[in-house]
Amino acid sequence: MVQILAGEKGEGKTKKLIDMANEAGKAANGCVVFVDDDNSRMYDLHYSVRFVDTPKFIMEDPQVFRGFVCGILSQNSDIEKIYVDGLNHIVDRISDQDFVAFVEELEKTSKEAEMDLIMIISRRTDLLPAEVQKYLI
Repeated sequence: MVQILAGEKGEGKTKKLIDMANEAGKAANGCVVFVDDDNSRMYDLHYSVRFVDTPKFIMEDPQVFRGFVCGILSQNSDIEKIYVDGLNHIVDRISDQDFVAFVEELEKTSKEAEMDLIMIISRRTDLLPAEVQKYLI
């Protein structure tokens, strides 16, 4: 299942995502992964949450990001949840129509892998396409 945590900058989305990842990490039977575009929050995470920073990977295209997620999944078959911060570096470069297709592809990947993917988007919820409103948390 894909879930999107949306809102403007400074609304506390990252703190909420970290709290969600920490709770999931403590309760998970499998692995929990936190993907971020820098490593400044690495020490805010519970030791059981695997941290992946992405600065060394160029992911300006949605399909590259999807491939990155598939790569993470291929390395470990018991990933339960992947939390993603900093998704705007990808989403800001695509149209709303492409964003909808991107989320739908991630939903398929999530179902196939039987894991949850929770992502932050720094955009007001009312500015997101209607087709992705069902993914908002």
